[in-house]
Amino acid sequence: MPKKQIKKSAVVTQNLLVEVAWEVCNQVGGIYTVIRSKAPSMMENWGGRFCMIGPYVNKNIQAELEPLDDVADIFGQAAANLRKKGYDVHYAEWLITGKPRVVLLNPNVIEEKALNVIKYLLWKNHGIGTPTGNPLIDQVIGFAYLTKLYFDELLELAQDKNIIAHFHEWMAGLPILDIRKEKLPIKTIFTTHATQLGRHLAINSPLFYAHMPFFNWETEAKKFWVETEAQIEHGCAQKCDVFTTVSDVTAQECEHLLKRKCDLILPNGLNIQRFEALHEFQNLHAQYKEKIHQFVMGHFFQSYSFDLDKTIYLFTSGRYEYKNKGFDLTLEALTHLNQQLKQENADVTVVMFFVTKRDYFSIKPEALQSRAMMEEIRQTCDAIQRQIGKRLFFESTSRRDQRLPDLNGFVDEYWKLRYRRTIQSWKNTKLPLAVTHKLVDEQNDDILNFLNRRNLLNHPSDKVKIVYHPDFINSTSPLFGLDYGQFVRGCHLGVFPSYYEPWGYTPLECMASGVPAVTSDLSGFGDYLLRHMPDYEKGGMFVVERAKRTFDWSARQLSAYLYQFLLQNRRERIMQRNNAENYSAAFDWSVLIRYYEEAYARAIKA
Repeated sequence: MPKKQIKKSAVVTQNLLVEVAWEVCNQVGGIYTVIRSKAPSMMENWGGRFCMIGPYVNKNIQAELEPLDDVADIFGQAAANLRKKGYDVHYAEWLITGKPRVVLLNPNVIEEKALNVIKYLLWKNHGIGTPTGNPLIDQVIGFAYLTKLYFDELLELAQDKNIIAHFHEWMAGLPILDIRKEKLPIKTIFTTHATQLGRHLAINSPLFYAHMPFFNWETEAKKFWVETEAQIEHGCAQKCDVFTTVSDVTAQECEHLLKRKCDLILPNGLNIQRFEALHEFQNLHAQYKEKIHQFVMGHFFQSYSFDLDKTIYLFTSGRYEYKNKGFDLTLEALTHLNQQLKQENADVTVVMFFVTKRDYFSIKPEALQSRAMMEEIRQTCDAIQRQIGKRLFFESTSRRDQRLPDLNGFVDEYWKLRYRRTIQSWKNTKLPLAVTHKLVDEQNDDILNFLNRRNLLNHPSDKVKIVYHPDFINSTSPLFGLDYGQFVRGCHLGVFPSYYEPWGYTPLECMASGVPAVTSDLSGFGDYLLRHMPDYEKGGMFVVERAKRTFDWSARQLSAYLYQFLLQNRRERIMQRNNAENYSAAFDWSVLIRYYEEAYARAIKA
């Protein structure tokens, strides 16, 4: 066994590690991916001395849990003791890779009267006021109270074992304040994945990064109605033993807005084994691309057609933050690209998918009807094919000459008429839909307003087509019939030129799936590539310069890169997908977990 492993094991045997996050067994955002994908490496390193704590707010999670015997270990005993005091506590094995043990605490059972007392103590002891009528903040405060009670029980049982408590984000970090105030023998680590204030400022401040050193965090927090969240975040950053974040980009934000330099950077990884397809991933690309072909035919071909063999599929995805996620820059670049391809009369077609989450009423009936009509055409063609095949075989064995007979004569009049009527009822001259769903607030949607303003509306002459899908893709979607991972593999390039992105899992997931991707130097992932992987372009990645460039300059740079990508031949794209998949190994948790281990070692010495 390597020396490093021996040293690590010696440290582990003297400590208990508890990781606390709102996203434990609770899929909310990117932190869920961090927690879940990191679990196998945590269990490999810590085994029975590691446990997670999360909120019991999602009753559907029971299907992913295997209840454990409370007296089997110290974590279960602490859970049992807290349950005896009347609290709703669940102790179980989370049925994901690694099977970590979890303690889930239900904050919703705390009565309003008790919650008001907890809020008063939060204000009295730490100067943090709380609004009324905010269900999320009430849940966060209740969860923090129960988490602190759990640590009290754990301390009673720990005896000679040190406890390391790792808290993620403001929604889980509140117990740090009482742990410090009461001088409990618990070493605390606080990781912020993005500051609450930073996210709001990035959306609303035109020169967010240039002005960052001059913002007054308390004034800005009041302006954006996130005063409680910002106070909790600031308090956790100040009171924890070790303060960490996920990228150098966010570390600068923390220094200016939370007024403390980060002690360590903990870059996000993936469990790359989940994405591995070995020699199959090229075949999977072809298989899932065919599914996307079927959608594109149903969506566009009723109005006009184009050569699918010369069609490139691009996509972007993530929460709907028009500026922060770089949707605005992507659209501007696509407009430039469309103009260039039209001027050159290029024979290539680009279909760009915007996959995000918006409030909508339903899928547009036209989209469903077109898909259904195309299926009707398919069934008619299959019936004609079977009829022709049977009669052609009989004719070819019974006639003297070898000439191919007139195949039209083998089709019954019924099928000829049905074929003509089906085609006639499907074809129309309307422009293909730019958005697949009927949005709740369509008039104020930034993506749709841009498309209308710049007339990027899927005209036959447009070389760049837009499909705006305001719902996350899964296998139950009637439009694609693919889950998100399959959809990614079927595309040619992911486009994520974010303006504000503390890390950015989407381009990393592309890389792990063997799909090239675009990121930006303002995303944590893009910044990591620039700092640690200078040959990232060989791995199929491209980093848009945004930090010190104007919006228009960055848009034109992205457009130029997309144009160069289109010039690649099939062999070059295959090689690029190979490189992307190979480079993803550098982001496996087995490699990046060392940063977390360093944080734990530093906490012990604090």
